[in-house]
Amino acid sequence: MPIITSITANSPAAKSKLVAGDVLLSINGHAIADILDYRFYATERKCKLEIIRDGKTRKATVRKDEYEDLGLEFEDGLMDEQHSCQNNCIFCFIDQLPPGLRAPLYFKDDDARLGFLFGNYITLTNLTDREVRRIIGMKLSPVNVSVHTMNPALRNRMMGNTQAGESLQFLYAFAQAKLDLNIQLVLCPGINDGEELRYSLKELHKLPTVRSIAAVPVGLTKYRDGLPALRPFTKAEAQNVIDIFAEFEGECCASDEFFLLAEQEIPGVAYYGGFRQLENGVGLWALFKEEMLDLLQALPPSPLPPLACTIVTGYAAFPLLQLFIDELQKIWHNINVRRIENRFFGQHITVAGLLTGQDVIEQLRGENLGSVLLLPSVMFNQDGLTLDGMTLNDISRELDIPVRAVANHAQALMDAITG
Repeated sequence: MPIITSITANSPAAKSKLVAGDVLLSINGHAIADILDYRFYATERKCKLEIIRDGKTRKATVRKDEYEDLGLEFEDGLMDEQHSCQNNCIFCFIDQLPPGLRAPLYFKDDDARLGFLFGNYITLTNLTDREVRRIIGMKLSPVNVSVHTMNPALRNRMMGNTQAGESLQFLYAFAQAKLDLNIQLVLCPGINDGEELRYSLKELHKLPTVRSIAAVPVGLTKYRDGLPALRPFTKAEAQNVIDIFAEFEGECCASDEFFLLAEQEIPGVAYYGGFRQLENGVGLWALFKEEMLDLLQALPPSPLPPLACTIVTGYAAFPLLQLFIDELQKIWHNINVRRIENRFFGQHITVAGLLTGQDVIEQLRGENLGSVLLLPSVMFNQDGLTLDGMTLNDISRELDIPVRAVANHAQALMDAITG
C-alpha cells in the first residue's frame, strides 16, 4: 500500500496535518494504487485525500496550484511492486550475464510505469486490458515498445511467450487513442531481419502515431551455454538492414552499430530526426560529431593547455573519439584515447556502457596515463557502480591516478579535458 514516509517541508501537504506513516487510499474519490494514479489525480487545485492512520480512515484536504506537487514521499518509488518480465526472449541480455554479479542486474523488468517515468521500453505482454484502458484514459504518451517483429507467430517464438503476438493488438489501441509510439526492434540475423524486417516496417508505418522506429543488433556475450544459437551480423547483413530502412520515410533508423558493422560512414544529424532513441544508441555518433566540430571551430587561437589525460572508450566509439583527439592533438600533444576490449562479456560487446572496471584496470595497469583518467559515465549506474561492482575510487586506487566520469556528449568531454 502507498505508505507516506515523509512530507516535503513547506509543501502543500505540509500544511494539511498529514504525517509520515499515513497510508494514502484515494484522491478526489479515485483509488491510488501506484505512482501513475498519484501523479495523474494529484494535479487538481483542490485534492481531497482519504488516508488510513492508526487503523482508522481519515480525510484531509490539500489546496495548491494546478500541477503543483503535493509534497508526499512514499516508501517505494512506484508505490507498488515492480512488474517483472514474463518473456523468455532468445536474445535476452540478462540471460547472458555471468554468475556472481549484483542481484539487481538479474531482475528483468517489463513495467509500463517505468516507461512513462524513465523512458524504458516495454513488450506489452505484461499489460492487462485494465492497464491499457488506464494508459489511454490518462493519455500517457509516448508509449515506448520493444516490438522486434510484427509477425505474431515469429514474435511468439522470439519472445518465448505464446501471448507475445496477440499483445500487438495494444499497439493499434494506442494508435487509435492518438498516443505517440516509439518502436524498438532487436534484430537477430536470419530470424527477424531481411523480408521479416521489411514486413514489420510496412506494418508499423500503417500506425499513424508511430513517431520513431529504430533497430539495434542483438548483443551477444560469451555466456550463452544452453541458450538458443545466435550469431552476430556480417558486414553484408548489416548493410542490408541499412538498405531496408532506407526504403521507408520518417524517423526510421538503423542504429549506429549497424553502420559500424557495415563499415559505412555514420549519417548526418538529419537522418535521425528528433533523436528520439538516443538511449538506444541511435544517433549518438552523429550528434557527438556535430557538437565536436562546433567546439573545435570555437576554440580560441591559443587555448590554454589542459592537463595530460587519457580517455577511455569501447571499440565501437573509438574511431570517432580518435578523430576528435587527432584534431585536438594539433593544438595539445598530451591527450590520448585508449580503447578497451570487453574481455568480461566477450569480443562482440563493443559499447562503452558495458565496460567493466576490471577490464579497464587490467588493460591500463602500468601504462603512462598522464595526470587524469577520463571514463565514460555510462559505465556506472545511479549508485556509481560498474557492472562488476567497482567505483571510481576503486579504479583510481588500482591505477594510482585521479579518475573522472564524463557524460556522453562533446561539451562534457571538452570540459573534462580543459579542466
